[in-house]
Amino acid sequence: MTAPERSIDDLVAATTIAGERWAATESGERRQILHAVADALDAAADHLIPIAQDESHLPRPRLTGELTRTTFQIRLLADAAAAGEHLDVRIDHADPQWPMGAPRPDLRRTSVPVGPVLVFGASNFPFAFSTAGGDTASALAAGCPVIYKAHHGHPALSDATATVVNDALDTAGAPAGLFSTIHSEADGRAVLAHPDLKAAAFTGGIPGGRALFDIAQARPEPIPFYGELGSVNPVFVTESAASARAQEIVDGFLGSFTLGQGQFCTKPGILLVPADSAIPDLLRDAALPPGHALLNAGIARGHSKVRDGLTGHPGVRLLTGGGPETDPPAPTLLATDSATLITGFDDLVVECFGPTALVVTYADTSDLLRIARRLHGQLTATLVAEPDDAIVGPLTTILTRKAGRILWNQWPTGVSATYAQQHGGPYPASTTPGTTSVGTAALSRFVRAVAWQGFPQQLLPGELRDDQSVPAPRRVNGVHDPDTLR
Repeated sequence: MTAPERSIDDLVAATTIAGERWAATESGERRQILHAVADALDAAADHLIPIAQDESHLPRPRLTGELTRTTFQIRLLADAAAAGEHLDVRIDHADPQWPMGAPRPDLRRTSVPVGPVLVFGASNFPFAFSTAGGDTASALAAGCPVIYKAHHGHPALSDATATVVNDALDTAGAPAGLFSTIHSEADGRAVLAHPDLKAAAFTGGIPGGRALFDIAQARPEPIPFYGELGSVNPVFVTESAASARAQEIVDGFLGSFTLGQGQFCTKPGILLVPADSAIPDLLRDAALPPGHALLNAGIARGHSKVRDGLTGHPGVRLLTGGGPETDPPAPTLLATDSATLITGFDDLVVECFGPTALVVTYADTSDLLRIARRLHGQLTATLVAEPDDAIVGPLTTILTRKAGRILWNQWPTGVSATYAQQHGGPYPASTTPGTTSVGTAALSRFVRAVAWQGFPQQLLPGELRDDQSVPAPRRVNGVHDPDTLR
């Protein structure tokens, strides 16, 4: 049932008030509270995982590992925020001899929480990209309150997880109203358009994500919309690599594109291999894992539609697998050549979310450069190559403009939550290519910079004071301050 407009106003108002208190809470205390949330989620595993199994069709071992990842990244983000890694502190002392021709005032720059954040849950990771997932964790760690829009694929799990989170927040002393949940699409759009909302995060498909992005940008006050929308994650295999380790490449690709029944946003959807290599035949003769139910009916319909479009394209043939007639869908490999791909690029270079991938053979390595140049933005691009391959340099140069993460002789499924991770890329991989939704750099999405000019020491935020009462990495007069690395 859609909530009346007044209830959305009340919800956002309560969230805003809670956010003001949360932003004023000392970062070390926020860290302790978020660690308590992570501990509570770990303790609730036996309650939450069966609900997730029932709603997502995912096996218990996968969900157990995903919950572990979820609580790990909550603690990681909380620790990084408490250390001030996301604040980008810069201090310029007054300098009457500043060479621009006028004295430089005392300027001190830090970052502050943006305010209320709306997080749209994803279906394919019911823990790690959902209620208490990375977007929620990074926003809370950065000092922002969160309204979570539950995904329709796992509503019961969303509510159960939210109960654990809110009970832990209340017990640990967090402000009331810091985290709340809504369910309907109408409520999601209403919150997104609310004038007091300051940012939103989304993981999902291009049509829905683009519609929400347009709402965020059409507001009287446009706000950041951090959307991850779609990616085919191409894999480029050079001739020398194919010759040296064809079976290894086949095994790695099969494991990667079928992982999670192909329902990872980093699934390699296109494999480009030499036409005269053994790889196509090895793939054709390989034993594929059995299919199992996809996450929900919507994903199943979407997969079937895209797969049928690919199989119906002239020049595309079934290489191996179940084809369109199986239910649940069995892993399927389709095949074409680079000339067909280049001619029908926009019809063939599309994300098929599920256990289907396209194998593309090429006779001339220059086709790899032509294909790379035409790619839209990607989360990942993979090079399976040897260090002395002549094409590696030119191809890498192109791919750095196309993808957020480039892999060398590894497979893109598996996105480590760590400090240097980049999970985002040029559109449509994401709507904000300079940011990431995984790793500690995600904190920077939910803060904005403020410079303090000429303020007395006692009125400055702790990380800006000369005695640095709140430790944070910083640059002083343009030079990194080594004392902040303690």
